[in-house]
Amino acid sequence: MAEARARFGDLLDQAEQGATVIIERKGMRFTLEAQQRKPQGEPPDRFFEFVDPAVMSGNWTWTAGSRGLRFRPRRGRR
Repeated sequence: MAEARARFGDLLDQAEQGATVIIERKGMRFTLEAQQRKPQGEPPDRFFEFVDPAVMSGNWTWTAGSRGLRFRPRRGRR
């Protein structure tokens, strides 16, 4: 572990080049691997599978109280 800490930058470089980097500590093995970042401008993965259309249109609101959050429809604008 001490050697890995001292050579951490080198280990990251090796992983970036596709090498399998394994660090062992107290009998536990850890594998270090590099992952490509998504190109800028590419939309992120969806977080929600389904969103109620009323939520997307902004026709709801919430208030915080002693019992937690309370959701309710938004009143029509005058």
